[in-house]
Amino acid sequence: MTEGKIQLDKIDQRIIDILRLDGRISYRELSERVNLTPRPCQARVQRLEALGVIKGYRAVVRLPQDEPPVIVLAQIALGDHVRSQEMFEEEVRSNPAVLDCWLVSGVFDFLVRIACRNLAEYHALANAWLANPRFNVEKVITTTELQTIKRSTG
Repeated sequence: MTEGKIQLDKIDQRIIDILRLDGRISYRELSERVNLTPRPCQARVQRLEALGVIKGYRAVVRLPQDEPPVIVLAQIALGDHVRSQEMFEEEVRSNPAVLDCWLVSGVFDFLVRIACRNLAEYHALANAWLANPRFNVEKVITTTELQTIKRSTG
């Protein structure tokens, strides 16, 4: 292994691909799917975890609801990056309505994926961000998800 670069072989890649789809798979089943015995398979998974290649496991949860949430993609431009970016990042990290957030290049600074009970709830959230001088949000452009065609869980 070269200094600073993690080398993964085909078996490691296959283990990662399988765990992306099913993080709760048993070592026995995983080992069968990658053609290893369970103990070396487990050792490989533990090595990938120790190297930080596998950073954790999560549950994909869908809670029962009367109505499905409204999912909004909001493109957000800040007026002053130096003072506002860090505070806005803290806000989206702590806000439970924010599902995902990316710092992006181009005209906008952030792409934020938000789940709300309805459009009125989203409207209140967007207005709060626009009105807060700490964030200095200059513009918000919104797109509403109509149907999920493909969503990665990895």
